[in-house]
Amino acid sequence: MHSSILVSLLTSSLVLGAGLNTRQDEAWRTPPSNISQALNEVWAHEISTYSNPLGFKNYGYDQLIDAKGKIQVCMRWETTSTSITAAQRTAVEEAVGKMYNKWIAWLAGWDDFPYSSVPVTVVGWATSNTALLQGSTSGVDVYNTVDEGGIPQCDPRCGRFFHQDHNYSSCPGGSARHYDWSLWLTQGMSGGAGGDWGMRIGLEYMMQNLNSENIHILLHEMGHHFALDDFYDWTPTGMINFIMLAGSSTAITPFDGWMARDWWRHLKSRYNLSAATSTTKASSTSTSRASSSSTRSSSSSTRASSTTSGASSGQTLYGQCGGQGWTGPTTCAQGTCKYSNAWYSQCLN
Repeated sequence: MHSSILVSLLTSSLVLGAGLNTRQDEAWRTPPSNISQALNEVWAHEISTYSNPLGFKNYGYDQLIDAKGKIQVCMRWETTSTSITAAQRTAVEEAVGKMYNKWIAWLAGWDDFPYSSVPVTVVGWATSNTALLQGSTSGVDVYNTVDEGGIPQCDPRCGRFFHQDHNYSSCPGGSARHYDWSLWLTQGMSGGAGGDWGMRIGLEYMMQNLNSENIHILLHEMGHHFALDDFYDWTPTGMINFIMLAGSSTAITPFDGWMARDWWRHLKSRYNLSAATSTTKASSTSTSRASSSSTRSSSSSTRASSTTSGASSGQTLYGQCGGQGWTGPTTCAQGTCKYSNAWYSQCLN
């Protein structure tokens, strides 16, 4: 799902920082006037195009509240040849937690949202060959299960997506070893997909960007996890740069943050927030509950989205224009196609 924003990356970073330091200010609690119309347009569009938008109960918000502010994730390592060390797996966990908490930062302290940060713990890895997981795997579950396509999959018996009744009695480790969502890393993939089940992005892209301040494709797909839409066929009034408008921003902008807040505002009445706030609030660490990354079609899953965009006349400014496996436009209608890494080039001025 997606949204847009009319601020530069630098401006968005400054606005975010200022907002987090002045949470009691009315300006921080009220959408800026230049984005209010766009927010209303986005909400109206989502309500009219989503299936049962306010009845669906497996958004990222639902998962976080049910998990009492602590998320468990399972990783799907889709490769037959690339190994990963224990240190790299720790770095993956830290990066996932950091990106997840960039979204939480926009919700923290706003309209009774109960958590200031959320620990994200990787509790499992799925692989076709356990030898690819180098070093000790103590403390995590290693799965050799596969989906209907023969791709490594975290055990469905332990995944929230498959057990939205919270019954994990068939999970070998019980409820304590369940995963809320999964992150599926696919070798050779460009772009990504995301929804209530988790996210899917390129394995090489993820590993090359573990130390990046913003792993922007992952941030975009996490936005879908929090119910935000894609914007391939329209853009809200005045909004041209935001993480949910694929290729237009490499960081979460104020408009993205306000779209997430809008969802929280409409959903929060379904939660017992007094119980949530009585628990110890999570600290920002890089751990996350394992989740099912199955691609099965389900009316209870949020839309998946691709991060690629562009027209035959050339890619739009900030859009992807190259990279291994890329099949979209390789010229730019505005700007110049500039190399970022083997998997991603972008149209920039």
